[in-house]
Amino acid sequence: MGSQTECSIYFAAGCFWGAQKFFKMVDGVVSTCVGFANGMTQNPSYQEVYTDTTGHAECVLVKFNPTKVSLEKLVELFLKIVDPFSVNKQGEDVGTRYRTGIYFLDDAQGETIKRVISKFEEKAKQCVAVEIRPLECFYTAEEYHQNYLDKNPNGYCHLSPEIFTLAKKLKGGM
Repeated sequence: MGSQTECSIYFAAGCFWGAQKFFKMVDGVVSTCVGFANGMTQNPSYQEVYTDTTGHAECVLVKFNPTKVSLEKLVELFLKIVDPFSVNKQGEDVGTRYRTGIYFLDDAQGETIKRVISKFEEKAKQCVAVEIRPLECFYTAEEYHQNYLDKNPNGYCHLSPEIFTLAKKLKGGM
């Protein structure tokens, strides 16, 4: 899981542009990076992943300080930015690359994630379609995808503007 001051977790939340922008705004998140996770091909390009033949999901690596924000809280926030019951679709984005998933680095993370998801499912009275698996691989996406919505403020994002307001409200309040 890394040192006590920095841990990593990988969230597949549909298109990675909005998810990266959202998580960057969360107090306690140290850094983010977009890329491709848990597919079959090594070092794929965006164009390859876009074909839905690589098995990769668009994903955001979130590095966080666990003394400022817990993994539990990050998973709860993830569940607010996705439709956790949708299969291979988020917003207008359709395809296996847009599946939802949480990819963990060790058993302790996996248990924490499964506990949070189980509580969510119990409350929702239905099972989520979120993959919860160990991280098998992660490849960083091309530079133009990194912080895309900061570079392109009018760029496409399937997340509602209200979700970014939520992230701003949470700043310092976790």
